[in-house]
Amino acid sequence: MGSLDRSKKRSHLLKKALVHFSLCFVMGFFTGFAPHSTATLFHHRPVKSVGVVPSAPVDPMERVIDASLIQIPRSFPAAVLPEGDANRPPPKDVGRGHEPQSPSRWLLIVVTTTRSNDRLQGAYLRRLAHTLRLVPPPLLWVVVQAHADALATAEMLRTTGVVYRHLTFMENFTDPEAEADHQRNVALSHVEYHRLAGIVLFAAASNVYDLRFFDEIREIEAFGTWTVAVMSTNRKRAALDGPICHSSKVEGWILKDLSDDKRLLVTSTDLNQKPPKINISGFGFNSSILWDPERWGRPTSLPDTSQDSIKFVHDVILEDETKLKGIPADCSRIMVWQL
Repeated sequence: MGSLDRSKKRSHLLKKALVHFSLCFVMGFFTGFAPHSTATLFHHRPVKSVGVVPSAPVDPMERVIDASLIQIPRSFPAAVLPEGDANRPPPKDVGRGHEPQSPSRWLLIVVTTTRSNDRLQGAYLRRLAHTLRLVPPPLLWVVVQAHADALATAEMLRTTGVVYRHLTFMENFTDPEAEADHQRNVALSHVEYHRLAGIVLFAAASNVYDLRFFDEIREIEAFGTWTVAVMSTNRKRAALDGPICHSSKVEGWILKDLSDDKRLLVTSTDLNQKPPKINISGFGFNSSILWDPERWGRPTSLPDTSQDSIKFVHDVILEDETKLKGIPADCSRIMVWQL
C-alpha cells in the first residue's frame, strides 16, 4: 500500500507540473505578439494631455534683458525672469522682413519719473505698481529718481511684484520740466546702453490707465500715439489732447478744453500748425530708434552722453505723421488719464 500511495503522489505532482508548464508556455507565446509600449498600441489615436499646460516660447525681445541687472523682488516668482544675453543685438526692422511676432509677447518698457517735493509720490508709485502687476508679462518698469530720495523708494519697489530697474542721478535742478527731461534721458540712455528691445512709453506716477491700453500699445511697430484726458482739480479743468485718426492713420491733432468748450484743432491740411510737442503721456515707440542710426537717421558724431534723447524722439515723431499709428485704430477711446 505504501508503494502505491507514493506512485499516485508522483503522478499527481507530474500532472501539476505539466499544467503549470503549459500555462507558462501559452502566456509567453501570446506575450511575444504584444507591442512593447503603449505608444505603438494607440498610435492611431490622438493623445491629449490632461492637466499639462505647454510653456510659451520665449520671445527674442524678452531674452535680451540682462537678468543680472534687474532688481528682483523677494516675492517675485523666478519662473518669469527673462533669459539670454544682454549683449546680443536686438532684432532690426521689427515687423518687416521677419516672421511676425505675437504682440502679446512684446516687452513693454514703462518709464516713470519722480519729483522730490511731491508728498504723494510714494502713494502714486504704489498705485501705479498695482496697475502694472495686472499687465501680462513681459514688462519692465524703469523708475528714475534723485539719489537722495532713492532709499525709501527702493524698499517699496522690492515689494511690488513688478520686474523693475531703479535708476538714480546726482544732479540738482530748480526747473521741474528740466529735471523731468533729464530723468527721461537717464532712462533712455539706460535702454540704449543695454539694448532693451521693446515698446517704450512714459507713465507718470499719477496717471490712471485702462488695462486694455497695454494690450493696444503692443501693436506698435515704430511709433504710436493716443489721446490723453488731462484733468486738473485745482484749476477745475478737463481737456483732451491727442491725435485725430482714420483707420489708425494720424490725420491731425486736437486740443479741446472741455471746461469752456474751447477747441484748437489742427488737421492734416494745416501742416504748419503741428504741435510743438506731443503730450509726454501720449506716445510710445520702438526702442530700436535709440541704437539703430541707419534706420532712424540719428546723428552719431556726438557721444551718447551729450545727446538729448527725448528731444530727438519728439523730433523724429513730428517730422512725418505717416510714421505714427493711432491707438486704438480710430483714436476714439480714452484709455489714459493724466492728473
